[in-house]
Amino acid sequence: MVEIEKIQSFAISNDPKDASGCGIFGIFNTKGDLIDGNKIVSAIDIMRDRGNGLGSGYAAYGIYPEFKNYYALHLMIDDDLAKRAVEDFLERRVMVAERSGIPTRGMKNRKRPMFFVYFVLPRAQGTKAESEYMSETDADEFINKLVFFINENINGAFVISSGKNMGIFKGIGYPDEIANFFRIERYKAYCWTAHNRFPTNTPGWWGGAHPFGLLDWTVVHNGEISSYGANKRYLEMHGYKCTQKTDTEAIVYLADLIVRKHKIPIELLAKIFSAPLWEEIERMPQDQKKLYKALRIIYGRALLNGPFSILLTFKGGIMALNDRIKLRPLVVGKKDGVYYFSSEEAAIKHICSDIKDISSPDAGEPVIARLTDEAYNVYYGVQDEED
Repeated sequence: MVEIEKIQSFAISNDPKDASGCGIFGIFNTKGDLIDGNKIVSAIDIMRDRGNGLGSGYAAYGIYPEFKNYYALHLMIDDDLAKRAVEDFLERRVMVAERSGIPTRGMKNRKRPMFFVYFVLPRAQGTKAESEYMSETDADEFINKLVFFINENINGAFVISSGKNMGIFKGIGYPDEIANFFRIERYKAYCWTAHNRFPTNTPGWWGGAHPFGLLDWTVVHNGEISSYGANKRYLEMHGYKCTQKTDTEAIVYLADLIVRKHKIPIELLAKIFSAPLWEEIERMPQDQKKLYKALRIIYGRALLNGPFSILLTFKGGIMALNDRIKLRPLVVGKKDGVYYFSSEEAAIKHICSDIKDISSPDAGEPVIARLTDEAYNVYYGVQDEED
């Protein structure tokens, strides 16, 4: 009896800053074959003890083929007043091809917001004032500004994802509860990520659950970004507003700024987030030393300090990355063109028992998987050079 009580005391931690808190999982099929939603739920739920019921979520790519050329705005809305305000705003600024409630099931004894999806494209503005407010010719930048306006100015409404042919589903609950609520088993995707949350310094609320998204970017994160203050101020200098009350959202905004706007390759983004130590840079060959010094100087405030492991997804690809000292676990497996990313090896083997190629990436070294050219063309058309 004494031994059983001892085991239970270790199984349930009373420390709100549990070092192993949060679990992440991702599946990516490079051939573009669709993966059933039940598989990602089974994988993340096996790491149930990494969360405490204060947040879980899923990101899925390739789920809206009939509207693949439209931005799929997933909105979390508190009440009918907020819904009317959002729809009035959208009617003036975008063409809405389709709108509907996101299919959900009930949740017992839990207050929850409403969820809607709007498939939209930018359009020419109707009045001079509106044209001056949003005159961006670039469609991504137009939607970017639209998302931030809603999140900052319309009370009771948040855009939780805004990319093409993808969506985020998240809320308060354990992974199986959120999967059941959003009917995740209905969806099939070529890329899935999932998160089981154990919040430390930020509140547990529906919008604060992971993944976080902007345009085609999403991120799930285990750890703590101690550089959040510096990252946030740097982002605000470039017009981004952190409104979700958590450090993780800064990661997705930094990716959008550095890769989409500054045209820095995703491989170098990893070296900005998990920058080599100065003493390591000094030992590099001259060409590398020059490059990494420039990255540290120019993007010093985009460095992610603190312990973390992240899965950063984007149009046609995914990147797994640890902090530069590897203070959080990250395991990667590969079999038949499918990549598996996890906080624990057990979760990978739970859904792919015969996998052989499993490793733990070195600190600060990214693992990047992309769709084949053929698969990319199916989902997104011919790839642009800047993609």
